[in-house]
Amino acid sequence: MNEDPRLEIERVQTGVRMEKRILKVLKAFAEYHDMTLGDVLEGIVLHAFDGKTPFSPASLEKIRDLKKFYELDLDSSASHRLKEIKAKSGRKRKEGA
Repeated sequence: MNEDPRLEIERVQTGVRMEKRILKVLKAFAEYHDMTLGDVLEGIVLHAFDGKTPFSPASLEKIRDLKKFYELDLDSSASHRLKEIKAKSGRKRKEGA
């Protein structure tokens, strides 16, 4: 008998905004584990909801390497202090527009 039955769920598309370097680390971590970004985020959130860490010591080491590579110097102490800067527009507005 199957000890790990799959759970049927419904996924939805979302347009979540996130700090650029955090997203790069998450995407690279997902790619490293041959997972989707959504799968990684779901796993992190489900573990957090249960008050558990989602990462093994080996995964934490990989994350440290990815943070260094992507120059991510933020940690959990920054979570309530992030303030978004206005994005630089690549286009100039036409005069009078």
